[in-house]
Amino acid sequence: MSLASHLAELERRHGDLKRQIDEALNQPSFDTIELTKLKRRKLALKDEIRKLQVPTRH
Repeated sequence: MSLASHLAELERRHGDLKRQIDEALNQPSFDTIELTKLKRRKLALKDEIRKLQVPTRH
């Protein structure tokens, strides 16, 4: 998998998690533990995307 396609997949998954979080917040009684898990996964993806986008400094 090329770097560009890997980044695109990570960004797609990040967007999916954002939508899931938004949907959970619109539910009258959402599971706060599940919401926290979704937010952590989203943040981990964001960190991975940033690492791949920013050139490493030596």
